[in-house]
Amino acid sequence: MEELSEKKASVEAPAVAYRRHLENGKLGYQRCTDCSVAVFYPRVLCPFCGSSALEWCESVGRGTVYATTAVHSRNRAPRNVVLVDLDEGFRMMSRIEGVPAEEVEIGTRVRFEVHQVDEPVAVFVREES
Repeated sequence: MEELSEKKASVEAPAVAYRRHLENGKLGYQRCTDCSVAVFYPRVLCPFCGSSALEWCESVGRGTVYATTAVHSRNRAPRNVVLVDLDEGFRMMSRIEGVPAEEVEIGTRVRFEVHQVDEPVAVFVREES
């Protein structure tokens, strides 16, 4: 029983591992070794086949805007919220920096960056053509 507890203690929680990647300027995601599907947001079981055989990978951080919306708040400029399809085969929600909310377009090529405020945050910028 003690051996099992030590094994569990050595396994890093998915959210902790994801944050560690961000702190190192990388976009971490998981790939299921049983069904080969890219998995994001990190978790302990594959949402497609139920396997626990998930390995960590690092994305090159390039993708395409799948969907976008402008969020309007009182006394604040509109903000964009986007869904980005990463080239490795997973989709994530984030924002595009440096582009007015109304000017973000579906199909725009973007690249990943980490912005550090209080904690590391995954954002995207337009990819230069």
